[in-house]
Amino acid sequence: MRKARIALTAVLVTTLGLGLTACGGDSEDGATEKESPTATVPAPDGASPSADGSESEGGDARPAGDVTAPGAGLKVGDKAVLPFEYAKKKGTLAITVTAIDKGTEVDMSQFGARAEGLTPYFIKMKVENVGDTDLSRAYVQLRGLLDGGQSTGVSLIGDIPGKCDKESAPAEFGKGVSFETCSLAASRSGDVTGAEFDEGDAYGDKPVVWTAG
Repeated sequence: MRKARIALTAVLVTTLGLGLTACGGDSEDGATEKESPTATVPAPDGASPSADGSESEGGDARPAGDVTAPGAGLKVGDKAVLPFEYAKKKGTLAITVTAIDKGTEVDMSQFGARAEGLTPYFIKMKVENVGDTDLSRAYVQLRGLLDGGQSTGVSLIGDIPGKCDKESAPAEFGKGVSFETCSLAASRSGDVTGAEFDEGDAYGDKPVVWTAG
């Protein structure tokens, strides 16, 4: 299984509009640094879900079985069944958030000086393919939420090896196959106690939200 590992080069975007941009996909070499003029949210590593309205290839025309309704509120440990599109393939995933663990500021050292004052949180999950489409190498990214459901105002790309390992799906990711992965979140004020899935038109305005406790 390929790891999306960024040990010394990572992307950090905050509401202040500052960031580091890593070039060359998964490569750890040849990175360049630039300032972003606006606070944008970068897409996850790898191919992103199709947003150009083109016809998607293969797979479920409709999600297999019952899916979790947009706007649903779940607890950590609960499973959501969700339509998912990756590299122009449509399928269905069952996502279970298993933990939201708090790290320390020291864990953020790989992101450099711009990460000072940020506390990381590790959103750990199990992902199972429950549809008929092979979504090989797919990435699943969840966003962290503060207590009360507010955005953290921080977007991160990368992982913290050994604490929050960002994994892609295996090369053969058909029905019944599962893997574990982690999304990295961070906050300057307040604890991250929730995670949201907001991929696709149906969930963009009404994400599925998991909360701790």
